[in-house]
Amino acid sequence: MAEVTCERYEGPEAAAQLDAFLPAYEEVYVDPPYCEGPRDVADFIDRYQVQAQRPGFRLVLAREGGEVVGFTFGYRLPADTGWWNNLLEPLPEDFTRETGERTYVIIELAVRKPWRRRGIAAELHARLLGGLAVERVTLTMRPEPEAAPAQSAYAAWGYRRVGQSHPWDEAPFYDAMVLNLR
Repeated sequence: MAEVTCERYEGPEAAAQLDAFLPAYEEVYVDPPYCEGPRDVADFIDRYQVQAQRPGFRLVLAREGGEVVGFTFGYRLPADTGWWNNLLEPLPEDFTRETGERTYVIIELAVRKPWRRRGIAAELHARLLGGLAVERVTLTMRPEPEAAPAQSAYAAWGYRRVGQSHPWDEAPFYDAMVLNLR
C-alpha cells in the first residue's frame, strides 16, 4: 500500500483540478443516502466551476499512488452571502453578519470507501483550514442516522450544531455546523 499524500490548490489552480477528483466524487455520491445520478453530477460540475472563482477558494486532494482517494474544498463567505438565510430558525444578526473574512465554508469533504477510517478526512480537513485567517468555519451535513460517522468526526473536531438548513425545495434537511477558530 502506497502512502497517502495531500496537496492543496488555490484559485485558478484549484479550478483546474476538477477532472482529477470527479471520479472520486461520483463514486462517493452514487451510494445512499445521496444516490446521485448523471444530472446531479452535472449540477455539481456547474456549481464547482462557480465556487472555484470565489475569494479564498481552496481544494485539497488526498492521493495514494497518484489516485485521488479523498477531497475537500471551500471558500470564504462573502459579505452578501445568503448562507445563513436557509436556516429554519433564524440566528441573531451579529452571528450571521459576514465580512468576507469572518467565515470559511466547507462545501465538500469526502473519502472513498476503501480509504475511510484511516485518518484521511482529518488530514484533508486540517490541510484545508491550515493558515486561514478567519474567525470560524461552517458547513452543512446530513443529520444522524444518515451521516453518523461524519457527525462523530465533526463533533470530535470541535464543531457544534447551530440549526437546521433547507437550502432548496427538493433538498433534504441538513444540520448547520460551526467550528470557532478563535
